[in-house]
Amino acid sequence: MPFLNTPESRERRALWLLWVTPALWSVNYIVARTASGVVEPHMLALGRWALAGLIVGFIARSELWRERRSTLAHAGQYLVLGALGMLVCGAWVYEGAQTTSAMNIALIYAASPVLIALAAVLWLGERFSWRQGLGVLIAMSGVFHVVVKGQWSTLGQVQWIAGDGWIVLAMVSWAGFALLQKKWASPLGATARLAAICAGGVLVLLPFAAWEWQQTSTPAWSWQATLLVVVAGLVPGVGAYWAYGFCQKVLGASRVAASLYLGPLYGGLTAWAVLGESLGWHHVAGAALILPGIYLASKPTAVKAVT
Repeated sequence: MPFLNTPESRERRALWLLWVTPALWSVNYIVARTASGVVEPHMLALGRWALAGLIVGFIARSELWRERRSTLAHAGQYLVLGALGMLVCGAWVYEGAQTTSAMNIALIYAASPVLIALAAVLWLGERFSWRQGLGVLIAMSGVFHVVVKGQWSTLGQVQWIAGDGWIVLAMVSWAGFALLQKKWASPLGATARLAAICAGGVLVLLPFAAWEWQQTSTPAWSWQATLLVVVAGLVPGVGAYWAYGFCQKVLGASRVAASLYLGPLYGGLTAWAVLGESLGWHHVAGAALILPGIYLASKPTAVKAVT
């Protein structure tokens, strides 16, 4: 149907997907919280990215074969990116979700564009305005507000949750993942590069997943574990990445970057509606700091990231 491929129809689809993409990513928070007691974190991350890698690798198979020598020559880079993006930002998120809430994950992860903007100045030499600096301070104070549950005056009595620590580490790792993709130029297109990174991630995850498999405390594999792997691989994996890439190609990077601001909202609503998590005032206050902070920090000179 030719009318579906007109510039007008493509733009309409992209504008629609702009609102859907953050919802696709928020599905990963549900998977993370549901996986506890069903499938171990590294096994889930391995299954997710192996499935996603097979799909995007099949789509980009011609390009991957054409650029095979270049890809092998830079295998170390893809291993590092796989470790940051699939091990730390994958398995460690699932690890953290065993003790923290999906709402906390969404709000803490929301600060990753702020770290990217700050690191781009310190490491890549990009310009940084006073407004962006203010945004960094505001957003990071919002993250800390969520982590300490708003108990600034009684920090010594705060019950620190290990899960929040895992998510903070994953958030920092995502900033490194995004910055290294910018620093390390690649001849591969977006789909082929994602397939190469998935391959690196699978190799890094394999020994950890094998260790988990051998533990006596590991739950037996079940249909529910398979379902979680498939959902994680297809929805926040291939689906979200493809939708974001399509929107960016049609609408441009700056317009699509605004969709990242919907992540904490969608994640919070998902946690409340699907998982029955309660919404505390520290979540509301944290979001009220994080969202405007992200807006200020990710003005034109900031580096844009995808989750």
